Amino acid sequence: MSVARIQCRAQLGLVAPPVLVEVHLGNGLPMFSIVGLPAAAVKESKERVRAALANSGFEFPAGRITVNLAPADLPKDGGRFDLAVAIGILVASGQLSAPGLERCEVYGELGLSGELRPAPGLLLAAVHAAAADRAIIVPRANAAELRAAPLPAIHPRIFPADDLGSVCTHLGGSQPLADLTTLRPGLDAAHVPAPMPDLADIVGQAPAKRALLIAAAGGHSLLMIGPPGCGKSMLAQRLPGILPPLSAPEHVEVAGIRSVCGMASGAIAANQRPFRAPHHTASASAIIGGGPQARPGEITLAHRGVLFLDELPEYDRRVREALREPLESGVIAVTRVGLQCEYPARFQLVAAMNPCPCGYLGDPSGRCRCTPNSLLHYQARLSGPLLDRIDLRVQLTRVAESEWQAAAGASGPNTVEAAAQVMAARRIQLERSGVLNSALSSAQLAENLGISTAARQLLLAASGKMQLSARAKQRVERVARTLADLDASAAIAPGHVAEALQLRRAS
Repeated sequence: MSVARIQCRAQLGLVAPPVLVEVHLGNGLPMFSIVGLPAAAVKESKERVRAALANSGFEFPAGRITVNLAPADLPKDGGRFDLAVAIGILVASGQLSAPGLERCEVYGELGLSGELRPAPGLLLAAVHAAAADRAIIVPRANAAELRAAPLPAIHPRIFPADDLGSVCTHLGGSQPLADLTTLRPGLDAAHVPAPMPDLADIVGQAPAKRALLIAAAGGHSLLMIGPPGCGKSMLAQRLPGILPPLSAPEHVEVAGIRSVCGMASGAIAANQRPFRAPHHTASASAIIGGGPQARPGEITLAHRGVLFLDELPEYDRRVREALREPLESGVIAVTRVGLQCEYPARFQLVAAMNPCPCGYLGDPSGRCRCTPNSLLHYQARLSGPLLDRIDLRVQLTRVAESEWQAAAGASGPNTVEAAAQVMAARRIQLERSGVLNSALSSAQLAENLGISTAARQLLLAASGKMQLSARAKQRVERVARTLADLDASAAIAPGHVAEALQLRRAS
C-alpha cells in the first residue's frame, strides 16, 4: 500500500479538531516532506521519526515520502503527530498491517530510540475520540493525567504505550496493549485533596462573612475594602471551601483546561473548585490569555472557580478593564495574527483593596498620611464600568482587641455550616431556572424574580436616589433574589432589597 491514513487531532484552544495524517510513498530521489501548515516542531519530526524507525528495528523506506496533515488550513503544532507519521510510514511501506487502524487515534512524541514522550492536552483528544467512538493510543507518561480525569466510560478505550514497537505489536494484533483501567488500580486514591481552611478561623468581620456567604450562594462578584491585616485575603481563601464540589460535567471541563495548561495529574483529579490568585505584577497576557499561541490565562484557569485579585488598583489598567467582558459573558476571545481562540471564563471574581494608598484611611490610630489628591487618584484607578459589574462591596475594619479576647476558638459559622447554607440556596436556584442567580439573563431574571410590591417600590425609589444604571439595577435584583433563596423565601421582601442595596454602596 503506497498511501496510509492515520487518525489524529490537533489542539486549538480548548478544542481538538480532527487531523488526518496521510502518508504517500512515491518513486524518485529520497525526500521527506511534511505539508499542511506544520509549525517548526512538526517539521522537525522528520528526523525524530527517521531515527526512531531505524532504532526500533524497522526499515526507513527509500524514495519520496510525502506527509499531508489535513485539513491544510488548520495550524498544527507540537510533537503529538510523531507517532502517527511513523505508523503511517510503516503501513504505507507494507511493514505493518493494522486492519482496525481507522477506528483508532494515535498520539505521542518520539524519542530517537523509539520511546514515546508525553504530549500536552491529550485529555481533550480522549474526550473527542470517545465521542467519535474511536480508541486512543497515548504515551504512558500521559496515563496518570487521563486516569485522574473523570472519564470512567472511556477508560477501556485508552491504551498507554511505552515505545513505537509496542504500538506496532498492538495494532498488528500480536500483543495487545493493556487498557488504562488495568494500570495501577490505586492511582485514584493517591489524589487526596488538601483540607480547606475553616471560615471559623477568622475573628470578627461578621459583615464580610455575610457578604462571602451571599457571594457563594449566588455566584456573585465581591470587592472587599479594608486596611492591611484585617482579613481580606483570609476570607477570599475560604470561599472555595463553602462552594459545592464540581459536578461531573464541570469537572471534565476544568480538567480539560488543566490538561491543556500542563498541570499535574493531582490537580486534574481534584474535584475542588479552582482558586487562582495571580500577583498584581502579572501581565495582561498572563491573566487574560495570549502569547504567540493564544494560550489560556488565569481567568480561564479560574473557570468554575474563584479568581482572587488582591490589591486590585495595583493591577495594570489593561488587566482591570479586560475583566469587564468575561464578567458579563463568561467567555474571553484571544486573538493573534492568523489565530483566534475562545476560552471559557465563568469565574467568580473576589477582589480586595486598601481604602487609600497607605491603607489606613479612617483607622482610629490616625496613621493615614495620604493627601486628598493621592486619595482621589488611587480611587479613580477603578473605573465606573468595572465597579458597575461588581455585585457586592463590603467595608472591613481593623479587628478590635475586645473581639480577639472574646474569640474562643471559633467566631461565627464554620465552613461546614456555611457550605450547607450555600448548597441549599443553590439547589433552589438550579431547580427554579437551571442556573445561578448571577448568570440569569434579563429574560430569565424577569421571569424568576418574584419580587413583592413593597420591595419593588423600594427598589425603584432607591434606583433613582442612587442613580443606578440599568445593569446595576439588575445586579441588585439578582443579589436580592439570592438573599431570598438563603431565607428559603419564594418572594423578595423589602428587607432583601435593602440589604442588596447596602451591599452595593458599601465602598
